[in-house]
Order: sequence, then C-alpha cells, then structure tokens
Amino acid sequence: MTAPIVVHHLENSRSQRVLWLLEELGLDYEVVRYARDRNTLLAPPALRAVHPLGRAPVVVDSGDVLAETGAIIETLLERHDAGATLVPPTGTAERLRWRYWLHFAEGSAMPPLLMSLVFARIRSAPLPFFVRPIARAIADRTMAGFVQPQIDANLAHMEAALSEHAWFAGDAFSAADIQMSFAAEAAAARTDLSARPRLQAWLERIHARPAYVRALARGGPYSLLR
Repeated sequence: MTAPIVVHHLENSRSQRVLWLLEELGLDYEVVRYARDRNTLLAPPALRAVHPLGRAPVVVDSGDVLAETGAIIETLLERHDAGATLVPPTGTAERLRWRYWLHFAEGSAMPPLLMSLVFARIRSAPLPFFVRPIARAIADRTMAGFVQPQIDANLAHMEAALSEHAWFAGDAFSAADIQMSFAAEAAAARTDLSARPRLQAWLERIHARPAYVRALARGGPYSLLR
C-alpha cells in the first residue's frame, strides 16, 4: 500500500498553493498544520524536524521530502499528472510561458513584496522616540525610491500578460496560475490593484475554482500578512 502524500502546512503561507495543486489533481493527501508564532509570525521550531530550514511548504511523497514550492509543484506534476492537465505540451509557446511564470513568482514578484512587509513593520515597530522618525524616514524613502517601483513594474508586467491571454501560460489554466497565486494575493493585500483590472479578474477566477475552495477548507483560515 502506497503511503499518502503528506503536506506540512503553515497557516497563511505559500503552502496553500500546494493544497490547491493536489485538489486540482484529485489526489489523496494528509495535512499536518502548523501555527505561526503570535509574536514573531515565524514558523514553529517543530517544522525543523521535517526540513532543516523549518519553512513551509514541505511535502513528503513516496518517502521523499520535498521543499521549495516551485520544485514541489514540478515534482508532483511529473509524478502524478500523467494526463498533463496542468502543463502545456513540450515545445510550445505556452510551455515556455508556463516555465517563465512558474519561476517569476518567487524569483521576481515576491522579493519586493516581502521587503514591503519588512519596511511596514519597521514603521510600526515600538522604537525609542528619538529613533522612530529616523527609522520611518529610511523605510519611507526606501519604499518610495526602490521597493514600490519594483512592485509596480511587476504588477504592470502581470497585467500586460493577462491582457494577451486569459491565464498566465496561455488560454488554458495551468500550474503556473497556481504558483502565481500567492504573489498576486500578497500584492492585493499590500497595494491598490484598482488600476489592474485584468489581474483582479484573474484573482476572482482562481478564487472561484472548486479546487481552490476545497483547498481552503483543508488548509484552514488563509489571511495574508499586511
């Protein structure tokens, strides 16, 4: 008897995408939930017993411990998507776009969004009164001059891609959309998307997918940090 796929799932994190992927593939899996530390918002030390870095998601499949969302998605698709339902055919323009957006999500989109979260916390951190204005000025200047322009450029790039096709890889939904979901949701939580109607419409479409809804039910409350 084959052991079930196990997802070590951290609340409000990238691991929600893995649950969604498994639901789209119709696979059986188990979820081990972890709560963030209420003060630091970091993953609990218990995750280090599963993977040395103690981060989520971590998936155990056929005895193999898989980490990094993009690598997890590719591995699960290779092993369990025999009909290639979430991967465009090899040698097509759609396959090239699929691979690009699969890596763009974490390689380009997420770093400035993470930086925006860090600087927002610096602004609201309890600091001595004589340090507070200096720290806030540095945070504001860095956000305005460096971080926000990168976020805006990435969002414009995403909006342009969705003006050409309904989904990131082309005219069909794919695993690239699953991978891109966390970055787009993080952007929606931290910046105004009113000027990005196609990206907003894409978010509405993915949130309406039955597999997405089922994944939320399995993973528990999902509210991205602002």
